[in-house]
Amino acid sequence: MYVFLIILIMVAGALSMPLWMPRAWYRAIYYPGGRPNALARRNNALMAWIHGRGIAPSLMVTLETRGRRTGKILRVPLVVAEFEGNRYLVSMLGEHADWVRNLRTSGGEALMLHGSVETIRTEEVSVAERAPILRAYLKRAPGARPHFDIDMNAPLEDFARVAARYPVFRILPQTASAGTLDS
Repeated sequence: MYVFLIILIMVAGALSMPLWMPRAWYRAIYYPGGRPNALARRNNALMAWIHGRGIAPSLMVTLETRGRRTGKILRVPLVVAEFEGNRYLVSMLGEHADWVRNLRTSGGEALMLHGSVETIRTEEVSVAERAPILRAYLKRAPGARPHFDIDMNAPLEDFARVAARYPVFRILPQTASAGTLDS
């Protein structure tokens, strides 16, 4: 019984790290150089599996893209931001995230999984429009907060100052689908 309790406390502590750990420490441990290390990649693979099956809340999804160089199917867990009735995907790691590059290469086409598969088309949001979307995103995505050097309640001017660093894509639904990019 005590072993189970200790494991539960350790898991809760690890999952809540973005909430209590200083931003610089969190980034240094999981994202040195702005890229996920082996531990973060394993965690992302697990989260993509969980989100894709619809186990997590509906704002947590798995984005499935085809690798721009390898052609392999890649899955990444993301949080969907909502603002003024639209849905958005935001890159907490900025321009160099693989899913951002893959999405641009594919012309904005991908699959979004959350218990079911949704074929989506995306369009990139201009830098001038990103500030309120980024603020809405940070309020929904606690795991992304360490990657932004501003508070989620900061004024829009602060978000406008950093908006160019974080790509934002508006989700445009296409059709319901039962397959994956493999099919």
